Amino acid sequence: MSDYRCNECGFRSPKWLGHCPQCDAWGSFQGGDTTKSVAQNIEVKPQSLGSIDLPVGTRKPCGIKEFDRVLGGGVIPGSLVLVGGEPGIGKSTLLLQVVGSLAEHAEHDVLYVSGEEAGAQIKLRAQRLGMGSLDNVLVLNDQRLAGLERAVEQTKPGALVVDSLQSILPEGGKEGLGSSWQVGQMTFSLNALAKRHTIPVFLIGHVTKTGELAGPKSIEHLVDVVLYLEGTRHGAVRLLRSVKNRYGSTAELGVFQMKAEGLEGIDNPSQFFTQRQGPTLPGSVVVPTLEGTRPILVELQALVAANYGSGYPQRRATGLDVNRLVLLIAVIEKRLGVRVEGDDVYLNAAGGLNVRETACDLATCLAVISSFKNRAVPDDTIVVGELGLSGEVRPVGRLEARLREAAQLGYKRAVVPAGEKGLKTPLDIRPVRHLAEAVEHLGL
Repeated sequence: MSDYRCNECGFRSPKWLGHCPQCDAWGSFQGGDTTKSVAQNIEVKPQSLGSIDLPVGTRKPCGIKEFDRVLGGGVIPGSLVLVGGEPGIGKSTLLLQVVGSLAEHAEHDVLYVSGEEAGAQIKLRAQRLGMGSLDNVLVLNDQRLAGLERAVEQTKPGALVVDSLQSILPEGGKEGLGSSWQVGQMTFSLNALAKRHTIPVFLIGHVTKTGELAGPKSIEHLVDVVLYLEGTRHGAVRLLRSVKNRYGSTAELGVFQMKAEGLEGIDNPSQFFTQRQGPTLPGSVVVPTLEGTRPILVELQALVAANYGSGYPQRRATGLDVNRLVLLIAVIEKRLGVRVEGDDVYLNAAGGLNVRETACDLATCLAVISSFKNRAVPDDTIVVGELGLSGEVRPVGRLEARLREAAQLGYKRAVVPAGEKGLKTPLDIRPVRHLAEAVEHLGL
C-alpha cells in the first residue's frame, strides 16, 4: 500500500490530505508511487571526481550587462535558474529580452515555452522590445511536460525558458496547476532535463502574498540560481537580486529602469539615485553604500515634523530598517541632547533602493539632525560610518572603493570613520571618532 508524504516537513499519511496536520502546509502531500516511478526510470552510476570533464567555455554571457552581473558573469550550461517576483513586475519581459540577446549570439535556437500566453502575444511583446532575430526564437504553447521534453529533443535548443513553472503539468498529475506536487515535480524534471542536455534553463516562478516563491521550499534547493526581481508596478526602478547562486556571489545587484522598450540596465546607479532638482535642502545626506562589490551612492532624506499632540509620535522608514531608525534616534537624544521624542520622524532612501547596510548609520543620524535644526548638509559632501550605542563611529568595509565612486561623481569632501590609513583619494577627508565630531564638522 502506498503512502503520502508532505513535501514541506516529511509527515507521512496512509491517505492524501489537503492540509498537513504537522506543519500546516496546504496541498503539500505527494503520493509515494509517483516518486518511485520517476526514480525507477533513472539509471545513475557513480563517477570519480577526477574523471568528470568540465564543459568547454563554462560560463556564457547572456548579453545583458546587469543580468550577467547578478549571475556572476554569465550563465553556466546545464544550470537551472529560477526568477521570481510580484505579478506585473517585469519577469517575462526580462527573460524575453534575455532570449533575444541569446538568440543573436547563440549557435542554436532558443526555445521559449509559455503555458500562459499565445504565440501572437509573445511576438507583439518581442516587437515592442525591439528584438532583432525573431527567427532564432522558437515558441511553444503547451501546458504538458511531455510536450516540452519532446520539443527539446527535436529542436536541440541552446537555451530554454519556461514561463511559468506553475503553468506546466507533469504526466499522471492528480493535483492541479500551482499545487506543491506540481511545482516540485516540474522543478525536479526540468533540473534533470538541463543536466541531460547541458543547456541553461530559465524558469519564471510566481510568488505568494508574503513575497516568497510559491510552492514547496524544496524547489529552491533543487535549482542552481534563485533571482528575485523587485520594485513597484508604479515605479520605474527594478532591482534584480540573487538569493542563491551555486556558481557565484549572492551579494551582487542588478539595477534596471522600466521603459516602453523594456527593461534597460542603469550603468551608473550612483548618479541615478542621487539626482537632485535644485539646491540641497535640510534633511538630505548622500551616503556611499555597497551592494556586493559595487559601490552605489544613495541620497537619504529625513523629515522631522512637529506632532502637535495628535497621538504617539510616528517613526516611518522607506527603504531602510525602521527598527534601526528608532535605535539611532535614541543615540541622538542620549549622546547629543537633541530632543525629537515628541516629533514625527520619517526617513526615505531616494530612488526606491532598499538599504540594509549599517554603514548608513552616521548619514541617517545627520539627516535627522539636519532636518530637525533646518540646516542643510553641503551638497559636495558624502557621509559614511557605522554608529555604536555610545555614539562612536566605527569603520566600514571597502572605504576606498566608496570614496573613489564619490570622487568620480564630483563630490569634494567626505566624513568618514577615523583610523583609516593610506587612503588614496582626491577627496577632502574629515575623519571622526564620535557623532558629535561629525555634527561639528558639518556645522549642524
